[in-house]
Amino acid sequence: MSARYRAAVLGGGSWGTTFSMVLSDAGTEVSLWARRPELVRAVNERHTNPDYLPGVELPAGVRATTDAAEALRGADFVVLAVPSQTLRANLLDWVPHIPAGTTVVSLMKGIELGTAKRMSEVVTDVLGVGPERVATLTGPNLAWEIAQRQPAVAVAACADQPTAERLQQACMTPYFRTYTNTDLIGCELGGAVKNVIALAVGVASGMGFGDNAKAALITRGLAETVRLAVALGADEHTMAGVAGMGDLVATCNSPLSRNRTFGEQLGRGHTLDEVISTTRQTAEGVKSSESILQLATAHGVEMPITEAVVGLLHKGLSPADAMQALMTRSAKPERYGV
Repeated sequence: MSARYRAAVLGGGSWGTTFSMVLSDAGTEVSLWARRPELVRAVNERHTNPDYLPGVELPAGVRATTDAAEALRGADFVVLAVPSQTLRANLLDWVPHIPAGTTVVSLMKGIELGTAKRMSEVVTDVLGVGPERVATLTGPNLAWEIAQRQPAVAVAACADQPTAERLQQACMTPYFRTYTNTDLIGCELGGAVKNVIALAVGVASGMGFGDNAKAALITRGLAETVRLAVALGADEHTMAGVAGMGDLVATCNSPLSRNRTFGEQLGRGHTLDEVISTTRQTAEGVKSSESILQLATAHGVEMPITEAVVGLLHKGLSPADAMQALMTRSAKPERYGV
């Protein structure tokens, strides 16, 4: 029986490769684009991605190529799995090959530097497509666990419900349960801001603080995420769901989380440059923190944890000073600014 959908996954990192597996297991035909020929050969000949998912056997249906035009040919879904800050430049290269009428799906959880735009807004900018053609797939999606086919959930978000439902159908498997949501703004913000909060939780852990401190950062981090989301027109209830609290809890608590692990190294006293030099994969919150704070400032939203993380990462603030700044803020009611 022929596949119901065809997907081009652009990006051969851990999450792009893992989501290719999910799509294939769901019965979707998959073409995976990666830059490096040796990675493409490993996927096609040995059904593995040794650089990012060592020991994981990929479905034979996942075929890889270094030719973006080949990967994109006839795609119903174009799935973007590159670092957030490289999206615009990559899209400009891919524009001539993206099929008319295809749905563009972002797996990225970041905010563009300079423009402070969400990934769907970058897609719209470059491709000039309508909202019914732009979606995101988000949630507590730690790639290594999903690559082991452990149970996980996600949200297929698009302003157009039928498009969200098609994406849901394309990636629903017995181990990967997908919900739909038309609140694209809220789902994207939940995925982006949680990386910044996870950095803060990692710093607290690296400094030796316990579960009380980490729980405080997670819950107050959720509060400032809600404030920003509502200011940008999102539904605050989205933040209580898979794309909000679900993703936040997983990213802040798991040793598999790049942002949490990055923050731990900072909390132990390593400099930003030292941590970057030893980190192979992208911790999206490091750069997106500045864009998120820019968004918050433009909309008059108070985000003290995000501000502390920006100070720590980009303005020379020490972990101890950042924590003191948070703990000595003026007294407030628990719920404010929404």
